[in-house]
Amino acid sequence: MAAAFTAYAPATATAGLAAPSAPSTPSTKCADQPAQARVRAGAHATERNQPGTAKVAAMEKDFHDRLGKLKKVKTAAAMTVRVHFQVVYGSAGNVSDATVQKQMDVLNDAYSGSGVTFTLAETKRTQNASWFSDPEGNERQIKSSLHTGNAQDLNLYTADLGSSLLGWATFPSDYNSQPAMDGVVIHYQSLPGGSLGNYNEGDTATHEVGHWMGLYHTFQGGCSGQGDQVSDTPAEQSPASGCPTGRDTCSAPGADPIHNFMDYSYDACMNEFTTGQTSRMQSQWSAYRA
Repeated sequence: MAAAFTAYAPATATAGLAAPSAPSTPSTKCADQPAQARVRAGAHATERNQPGTAKVAAMEKDFHDRLGKLKKVKTAAAMTVRVHFQVVYGSAGNVSDATVQKQMDVLNDAYSGSGVTFTLAETKRTQNASWFSDPEGNERQIKSSLHTGNAQDLNLYTADLGSSLLGWATFPSDYNSQPAMDGVVIHYQSLPGGSLGNYNEGDTATHEVGHWMGLYHTFQGGCSGQGDQVSDTPAEQSPASGCPTGRDTCSAPGADPIHNFMDYSYDACMNEFTTGQTSRMQSQWSAYRA
């Protein structure tokens, strides 16, 4: 689906088992390392290190300290991401080259208004039943063995994440301390044409790559404080599920941003990043990945 970019001012605040044949309807959630993870609707997975107030404050201080030392924030045109598509599989999960290309197309479509371009550097296939069926428990071993490239390279891992999680990602600020852990992990059935109803158009990757580029959830911090550190995403008390048109959970101006890629709506409901989110991605890239 085509991505829309709403025109608002950017923020100024400092800031492995195969999936079941009839999978339950997912809910979206994110996990970062501090990971952000996407969880299926109706599922009850624990957030993977969802950053709390103190963690966000520390991350934002480091981010703005780094920006203060830069002479110039690079433009979006400079952001070319080399993608190492890491297909981890067992008896299932060996996704086709055509599916990989469809996912690449989804990413480039979603980020087309941000100046970010994704190029497929390689598709690496690793057959390991244990890794495929338990990528979370084996994450360090998987990434230590397979991670390729530098801070500008996106390692995108696919495996069977089970019945709750759809994916997780690391933040840019974690790269220096744990470079081998950098990347995005997604459920292989969330790829375009997969079996996860409502979450099989490829936007789990879009959402998780948003975290990898430095974005928080639109509901970060709820209705108080600086929220997701972006001024043009309306405040949101909690994640959306489905596509609840007109939902408005905070008293501040603006309905909940249910169409934003960084909420938890169904894939078909997600279609936009804001101008402020684009500005933040550019700045995060300059601070941590350029």
